[in-house]
Amino acid sequence: MPKKNKKAYKIGLNQDPHAVKGYKEKILEVAIGREIKAFRLQQGITVAELSKSTGISIGMLSKIENGVTSPSLKTLQIISESLSVPLTSFFRRFEETRAAVLVKNGEGVEIERAGTRAGHQYNLLGHLKANSSGITVEPYLITLHNTTDVFPTFQHSGIEFLYILEGKIEYRHGPKTYILSPGDSLFFDADSPHGPEKLHSLPIKFLSVISYPQNRK
Repeated sequence: MPKKNKKAYKIGLNQDPHAVKGYKEKILEVAIGREIKAFRLQQGITVAELSKSTGISIGMLSKIENGVTSPSLKTLQIISESLSVPLTSFFRRFEETRAAVLVKNGEGVEIERAGTRAGHQYNLLGHLKANSSGITVEPYLITLHNTTDVFPTFQHSGIEFLYILEGKIEYRHGPKTYILSPGDSLFFDADSPHGPEKLHSLPIKFLSVISYPQNRK
């Protein structure tokens, strides 16, 4: 049988998942430049304004912010005084460690998540506290065992991604329902009512990844 042709869609995403950003951030010059730019933008100061207050040329400031050149301690001190931030704050990103959480097979923490319905088994697969992204991500392995475990009106802030591992489910999001089988996924705005509408084949297991801003109220 001839293979089905899969259509390739080009989506305008802003981030290259294959970029070597992680390596570059270990370079001191890049880390310092990112911090200077972040403080400048936070205070609503343009490069031209910072140049005027420090006496450093716009071209040189641009090179420093982009990690192209290594500024002297005297230059950093002048910039820190102009921005009214400690000199040591420019080294923060270079020095801080990044967290990672490993959860071995079967070791996910079973929890009762806010709004969890009876029969919905939630296993939290990892959790990071405050991180540099400003986003909280909650990855769950959810298992449904009983045909009565339906509740299509969950509603919370953020976005959610589902990936079906086992079983067959009819899942509602707003006014529409979707039949999901192993390998299917659903990505949606979680502020709209959503949840299992019908359970066609049990048990049902799926990954649910919820993300939302850390500073949400």
